[in-house]
Amino acid sequence: MKVVATLALLQLYISATADLVTAEVSGNVSSETALSASPGDIVVLPCYSAGKVTPVVTTWTKNGREIVTGGDPTRRLIVNPDGSLNISATMPGDEGIYLCNSTLSDNSSFLARVLLQVTSGPENVSTSISPATALSNGTLYTDRGSSVTLRCSGSSYPSQHLTWAFSGDSSSNDSLVSGSGSSLEFTIQNIQPSAQGVYSCMAHNPVSNVTVISRTELLVYYVSDRHPECKWTLTQNISLVQFTCTWLEVYPTPNLRWDMGPLQVADSLNVTMSRSTLSDGQTVNCTAQPQHLGPEKEKLCSFTLELPFPEGEPMVSALEASNVTLTCTETTSKPPAITTWRKGLQLDNIESGSKYILSLEGPVFKLTIVNVTKEDEGFYFCHSENPLGLRELEVELTVKTASSAYTGAVIGIFIAALIMGSAVIIAKIVYNSRDRICLGGFGQVDDDSGDVLSLVESDDEQVFQDAVPRLPPITNGHHTTLVQIHRIPSSDHEDAETADTSPQQQEDTVQTEEPVQLVEF
Repeated sequence: MKVVATLALLQLYISATADLVTAEVSGNVSSETALSASPGDIVVLPCYSAGKVTPVVTTWTKNGREIVTGGDPTRRLIVNPDGSLNISATMPGDEGIYLCNSTLSDNSSFLARVLLQVTSGPENVSTSISPATALSNGTLYTDRGSSVTLRCSGSSYPSQHLTWAFSGDSSSNDSLVSGSGSSLEFTIQNIQPSAQGVYSCMAHNPVSNVTVISRTELLVYYVSDRHPECKWTLTQNISLVQFTCTWLEVYPTPNLRWDMGPLQVADSLNVTMSRSTLSDGQTVNCTAQPQHLGPEKEKLCSFTLELPFPEGEPMVSALEASNVTLTCTETTSKPPAITTWRKGLQLDNIESGSKYILSLEGPVFKLTIVNVTKEDEGFYFCHSENPLGLRELEVELTVKTASSAYTGAVIGIFIAALIMGSAVIIAKIVYNSRDRICLGGFGQVDDDSGDVLSLVESDDEQVFQDAVPRLPPITNGHHTTLVQIHRIPSSDHEDAETADTSPQQQEDTVQTEEPVQLVEF
């Protein structure tokens, strides 16, 4: 935007100045007038204006030199009949001190002094800011962190005075730099959003007191290094959920879009979804894109929806008249589930009171039942629900009386004692029968005859060479197996028989003992 003093306003200013400077003629009286004009203006320098008396002779000098004038209307300098000097098409160089000397009809003279100043501009005042990009409305923008140079230029006669000023959110028309000349530059290093605002270049002509102002609005664009933030908000209706996508520290306002919605220009974008449009394991994305950058600068945030999954002990027992705590843990739900405790098949909602105490420790939801009775026995449900759906943990509570607890303990002790007793009896039986076990080979005891059948490999025959006759070798080349049959009398029968038998009978028995029998396989 430029503010320029027009030629018409300047002419009015010159005329008003000339009218204010007048003098009455009383002998030799002089007057002084100061005028300013722009190149091309028509200027009238007054001489004698006290009355309607026409001077007889009028001469004009400039800076001590007489001005050559004439009556030819085509000349640029003409002396009017009233003695004033008319200058048409004023140009630089016409400035100076003009002196008028008029002789009146009564031979009196009048002296008038006029100071003429020729000024031009400021004009052609222009500004430039780089690096910067122009928008359709003429506003410029640059990126945060850039080094920006502001340049202002214009023409003026005499030399102009230039000033850069800034007006922003936190300041108003602060002067940045000033100087004289045809141009003025100012550099901002590492520009920040606080430097966003209107920059004004003021060109001032100190002679004509004319000021021209050129204004340019500069925006500072920036994009946050962080990704947008996705979050959810539960509503009073548990089957509905509001998703919110927010991307702050971005200018201008970014473009945001949820997967299920249109693109919108906003810092924060909300969308409300119902249970019918959501599913377990579904991934929800929000895409954010700066307005002044391409798709390659897109950023997104997302989360995966999950149904609640309450976990805990499905069966709990408690003694009558004690306190029992049921626990339920829920950590997987996205969005978070609303978890409550319910009782019975009618799913009656449980609230804290003298009977029930509800508490929360992190993800663990606790239900404490005070002074448990048989009436408290039954099913309890940990009820977890989020916008995706409902899941429940079923907990069965069994209440036992004190007598039943003691009975169980007695039965347990009895069973343990029975097992221990059986183990002792078996061990004693095995110990008493140890002499019936033949080690070093495979044997079988005949209960009726008391014979022991021992199998000995032919490779071991050498051990029994002295006690057992050696058999002839077999022509087929196979190993020979010897079987020795020993008759071992029972100790119980032997003791009884020995007692009832006379020494002679015992001697006969010893003499009639059967020889060792050998069997070949």
